[in-house]
Amino acid sequence: MFSESSSARIRAQLDHPVIDADAHTVEFWPALSGYVREEGVPLDESQPLAALGVLPPWRGLSTDDRARRRAYRPAWWAFPARNTDDLATTMMPQLMYERLDQMGVDFSVVYPSLGMVFLHLDDDDVRRGACRAVNRYHADIFAGYSDRITPVAVVPMQTPEEAIAGLDHAVVELGMKAVLIGSFARRSVAAAVERDPAVGQWAYWLDTFGVDSQHDYDPFWARCLELGVSVSAHSPTQGLGMRQSISNYIFNHIGNFATSGEALCKSLFLGGVTRRFPGLRVALLEGGVAWAASLYADLVGHWEKRNREQIQHYNPAHIDQTRLATLFSTYGSDLTKRAANGATGSGDDLHAQDPGEVDEFAACGIERAEDIRDLFVPNFFFGCEADDPFVSMGFNTDLNPSGARLRVMFGSDIGHWDVPDIATVLAEAYEGVEKERLSEDEFRAFTFGDVARFYLDTNPDFFKSTVVEQAVMSREVQVDSGG
Repeated sequence: MFSESSSARIRAQLDHPVIDADAHTVEFWPALSGYVREEGVPLDESQPLAALGVLPPWRGLSTDDRARRRAYRPAWWAFPARNTDDLATTMMPQLMYERLDQMGVDFSVVYPSLGMVFLHLDDDDVRRGACRAVNRYHADIFAGYSDRITPVAVVPMQTPEEAIAGLDHAVVELGMKAVLIGSFARRSVAAAVERDPAVGQWAYWLDTFGVDSQHDYDPFWARCLELGVSVSAHSPTQGLGMRQSISNYIFNHIGNFATSGEALCKSLFLGGVTRRFPGLRVALLEGGVAWAASLYADLVGHWEKRNREQIQHYNPAHIDQTRLATLFSTYGSDLTKRAANGATGSGDDLHAQDPGEVDEFAACGIERAEDIRDLFVPNFFFGCEADDPFVSMGFNTDLNPSGARLRVMFGSDIGHWDVPDIATVLAEAYEGVEKERLSEDEFRAFTFGDVARFYLDTNPDFFKSTVVEQAVMSREVQVDSGG
């Protein structure tokens, strides 16, 4: 029924399987809604998604009201339409399974679309019920295709208890083996609520589960490892911070996954999570690897200048006040004349610090620059789409500090607007080889080795009884993933 494709031809010439780390299904709401009702979530039949809180308050508002409320423009026309086959493919597991060969893909890890939004619903009961519902829905509809497709469960993270309960329901009860968490949890600012509860609802901060978290999430990370689960995240940040355009979705969309990925990655690293849980594997998807290379280099650069010893170069207590007074006397007369009391102080009272808060790398226990590499590289994986021209940055060991090779994973993102034809995605990714940005070995790591290693590190049986079982259990995977 479906013709041969450029992606299928590329796959035929490869000597390794292709694992798609980030495909998407588009939930068929008439079927999913029944699962939502079974979880006790009330639905308004006239506008069920709006009632759930899935749709932001943009539609139906005048331009003035949008500006007054800062109602950002959300995604629109976001799924395949003219290419009807592709829309159907993302809704129907049987059709997706049938078209994998045309896509040049051997095995696919499939994420939800609506389910990603369910993670961030405000109402506790609605959020938990909707997440359980979408997990049950996907577990059921993908049940007969596990040799080539595995669906991803969504695990809400508002509290560690909620997260562990959602994880156990998905993995222990439903038998799902891949999970998606939110990159952050939205929290109220207590001081604002105390001052005015009505206005306080507009004041919030984003908890990224590591640095400054409201809760201790260590029990959740520990439970992930007990269950053999690697964790992925790619929460949108549209509508947050500088992505609040009321008229331009593209303005809000560009860079939004990289922003949430950087925040979560930085928070877990500086919060010492990878130190305490060296076996934990976290994938930050749809944002590419360029931001990760920059973050990694910045962490090294900041540690070199602001570790507990080097930071003493900037401690006001070490100012030679006698020398400073002499220099002021010789060179600073114009300044001292303008000073209120003729003092030559440095304002060190503005920079007083608690000695226990001086070492901001204390939680991750960094003693040398190589420690940053060793607590960053094995733990974090970065999802790159087929059209990403910067995948090669992950492999640039000459540029990355301490010769680090960051781990990159191919994600097709089928089901969303950035993929006009799913049959060409692998061919588009292979352009990196054709344009000599990637070697064949690097392409192997991108589309196979690193993806396999992400799951195998926590669950050696992840690919058992799949079409790629023999390939992923070979030593080639270990070589591809840098160890």
